[in-house]
Amino acid sequence: MTAQVFDNRPCDLGEGPLWHPERGQLFWFDINGKRLMTAGQEWVFNRHVSAAGWVGRDALLVATETDLIRLDLETGAQEVITPLEADNPVTRSNDGRADPWGGFWIGTMGKRAEPGAGAIWRYYRGELRRLYDRITISNAICFAPDGSYAHFADTAPGKVWRQRLSDKDGWPVGEPEIFLDHGPDGPNPDGAVLDAQGNFWCAEWGSSRVRCYAPDGSVLRDVMLPVSQPSCPAFGGPDLRDLYITTARESLTATDLAKEPLAGQVFIAADIAQGQREHEVIL
Repeated sequence: MTAQVFDNRPCDLGEGPLWHPERGQLFWFDINGKRLMTAGQEWVFNRHVSAAGWVGRDALLVATETDLIRLDLETGAQEVITPLEADNPVTRSNDGRADPWGGFWIGTMGKRAEPGAGAIWRYYRGELRRLYDRITISNAICFAPDGSYAHFADTAPGKVWRQRLSDKDGWPVGEPEIFLDHGPDGPNPDGAVLDAQGNFWCAEWGSSRVRCYAPDGSVLRDVMLPVSQPSCPAFGGPDLRDLYITTARESLTATDLAKEPLAGQVFIAADIAQGQREHEVIL
């Protein structure tokens, strides 16, 4: 199956698609453009922004390079919730997603992908706690339908982990286990989402596809794109059966862009699988 264009405004580094279930609306980011976008509208920031969770109907928790903020979608007002590596000018936020307990996981990385500069954090009921460090490119944060485990990735070594979670409050229990190990020369795991059956849909940077893996790691199917750099998928639409996919133009030459003029646009693969409702963040 090949995805089609959903929104033709190009992003240099599209990321963080989020379907807001109460608004019936897709949001996404252009990290390098420092923009949050939705159909017919955008918000511009003075620092990098990359991922969000929804907080009631009219607000998002937005991860920036220096903090987590509450953004009022009606007024544009911003409220700082907590600093995020604010004392480290090397890093910025990257991939993130709300968990089933109302927590929010967010990864960081070096602005130039400096090796091991990033980390993965969880914000939960007023506490921001670092879960993992020495991450180069944090990605693929997503959660099992029953909340029993999380996935996360480091794109640089090509590894995706599965982490068991406490059924009481969602904090990690024990050590993470390898789910996929492509190696540094294999497919590059970028953003990912789990569907209602626990299948792992992963945007593979440089591969022109979102690949669907079964819970045992076997390949089920591919969604192909006419661009080389898909960055993150998210389920949405009225029945949560549509797969939205952000992409990027970052690092592409003029020759590359002539071959893939749609690079950086947002795509949709309609009626592809049953997705999960995105969880609300509890502030």
